[in-house]
Amino acid sequence: MNPAAAADLPMPDAFVTLVLGGARSGKSSFAERLVTSAPGPWTYVATAEARDDEMRERVAEHQARRDAGWTTADVPIELSATITNAGSAPVLIDCLTLWLSNLMERDLDLDAAFAALESALAKRAAVTVLVSSEVGLGIVPDNRLARRFRDAAGRLNQRIAARADRVVLMVAGLPLYAKGTP
Repeated sequence: MNPAAAADLPMPDAFVTLVLGGARSGKSSFAERLVTSAPGPWTYVATAEARDDEMRERVAEHQARRDAGWTTADVPIELSATITNAGSAPVLIDCLTLWLSNLMERDLDLDAAFAALESALAKRAAVTVLVSSEVGLGIVPDNRLARRFRDAAGRLNQRIAARADRVVLMVAGLPLYAKGTP
């Protein structure tokens, strides 16, 4: 994305911003505009694993929005190390719920992974924007795995929101500031 496209957004004064929302709420586009309002180059940390044609199409759609000012890191698991190694580059992590899925699929220790992420964020002194899906607004899932995922996503979002300088909830493409200022 061209930095000029972010002219409607203020320069991020918050080091850590969490952008939450439902599917197709505009959270990724908003997060990209927010990150590019800081001086580049920017790092896009992609947690998705393109395992089928539909996911490959979604990944391509996201990639098409970004220009040469971005470096992409495909990071399905080792999020904390990637954040630590990013230095002073503004970082966009998209998204935490896909990262959570990857952790759960591999039966990794969620609490340890969450703590490592929080620690990496606490040590960072550069703009960091994290995207996560809000999955707790719907009906109670009908199976144990889906309920476990929903509950873990809620706990992860709460932990990151508590540490974030700013939390934005995206609704129909509109940002609602739950914590911090625009």
